[in-house]
Amino acid sequence: MNVLVSQCLLGAPCRYDGGSKPCDAVRRLLAQPGVNAIPVCPETDGGLVSPRPPAEQRGARVVLETGEDVTQAFLAGATRAVERAQAAGADLCILKAKSPSCGCGQVYDGSFSGRLVPGDGIAAARIKRKGFPVHTENEVEVVHPSMEHPVAISLGSGLGYLAQLVKPVRRIPYADVPGFPVGAAPVPGHNFEVVIGTIDDVPVILYPGRVHLYQGYNVAQVCSLVRHAHHLGCRTMIFAAASGAVPGRAPLGLGLITDQLNLTGQNPLIDPEDLRDVDTPFVDMSDAYTPYLRSLCQAVARDERIQLTCGVLAGITGPSFESPAEVRAMELMGANFTAMSVVNEVIMAHALGMNVLGLTVSANAAGAPGVSHETVLAYAKAHQDDFAKLMRGVLGRL
Repeated sequence: MNVLVSQCLLGAPCRYDGGSKPCDAVRRLLAQPGVNAIPVCPETDGGLVSPRPPAEQRGARVVLETGEDVTQAFLAGATRAVERAQAAGADLCILKAKSPSCGCGQVYDGSFSGRLVPGDGIAAARIKRKGFPVHTENEVEVVHPSMEHPVAISLGSGLGYLAQLVKPVRRIPYADVPGFPVGAAPVPGHNFEVVIGTIDDVPVILYPGRVHLYQGYNVAQVCSLVRHAHHLGCRTMIFAAASGAVPGRAPLGLGLITDQLNLTGQNPLIDPEDLRDVDTPFVDMSDAYTPYLRSLCQAVARDERIQLTCGVLAGITGPSFESPAEVRAMELMGANFTAMSVVNEVIMAHALGMNVLGLTVSANAAGAPGVSHETVLAYAKAHQDDFAKLMRGVLGRL
């Protein structure tokens, strides 16, 4: 994995004030085996000295606090940064937040008052336009797991074997999870025991099964595991489920969920039980699946040579599989996968402020004849090695 990274995040004294902004989370990522750093500082590469007066964007120009126009230096440095990203084939770009050259999503407004406005730095904008995923050190820091903030993993049909990778320190019966339905029995391919421990020394809380709306449970019960993970300190949650691949929109195999269509007719933010820890039910769902986690997962898949299809998940109630007409409608709506879980759980996790990664194993062509729960389980089992390799790669780079 090749990572283009702002030099100041590595401790290089190249900032305008002659200092640096080292980031431990970025350093940990770059210390992982197989991760290569491509350091870059667009400002010094553009010929600006360090130290110097601070600079901010003012419209299409970049000016120093003294009023001097340094736009051309910033543009020259941005060109060098793009060239380095292209030469290295960067899988990720992690750039200094808020900087007039490297900022992503927010930059200072040009008044030198500390106010921020939406936008990208000069170099970050150019790198994005070339198709490279750009993120800040803050996005790397917030997903870093620890004993206080383990990664929660919720698994669906045929994927619970991942529990075998956990070095357990504690087990909790689902019956002891607040809000989980009393007396619920798992459908085949699910196991109702929380496993707390580590995978390759990464702290995790693993949920190797779930209940579904099609079993007659309400949406609060379906989302009880998400609330449980949040109460245990998890800030990041990975959801995985078997799915159907919408013909022409996705092949069978592993998929990365980038967005969702909630076609269940349910929403956990309506239920008072689910609103106890939620600031507001009016949740912005534009980035429910955390962009940095998606970029990281794609980079791991390329490293491991795992075919990974990116797309939109359409969530349905089930238990019947999709009809051909329903699949045609999903295709028109832009869906790539369809499943009987995940979408409401993701709404709940996002409302609680958790970072979310969504994975799926497309085990059948949606709407095609001959599918059964047994064939789904068999397909998931046949692809368990690639799924486990992808999961371990992502966890190791968090």
